[in-house]
Amino acid sequence: MTNEIPDSGPLPEPKNPAEAREYLKTASFEAPKVDDVTMVGGEFTSVCPKTGQPDFGTVSIRYTPHERCIESRSLKYYLWSYRTEPAFCEALAARIADDIVYAIDPQWVDVEVEQASRGGIQITARASRER
Repeated sequence: MTNEIPDSGPLPEPKNPAEAREYLKTASFEAPKVDDVTMVGGEFTSVCPKTGQPDFGTVSIRYTPHERCIESRSLKYYLWSYRTEPAFCEALAARIADDIVYAIDPQWVDVEVEQASRGGIQITARASRER
């Protein structure tokens, strides 16, 4: 990663999701003995690739750790990286699941992206991965 993320204080704006996933990986920590972890990002924003308008929603990530866990601040940074990223809801769910696997190699992970209604349509997409 070219820019180091400060240990405290405000986070710098991420350049893109690829850079942010590296921070997700390096900030992970040794997993304690837990059965599963659920993290919910309730202020998730991306951009519609067709209209360029913002899409607002929630990302829920549930996983069983193998050896590493996701650090919450790094997840905030990672999710923030999608703020200007054009992507369909379905692609977001798949990409986030793949990036969690890349970052911590969990036993399994389930990612649900729920985009708020725009134009009368609400979308929910889910992607699951197992070791």
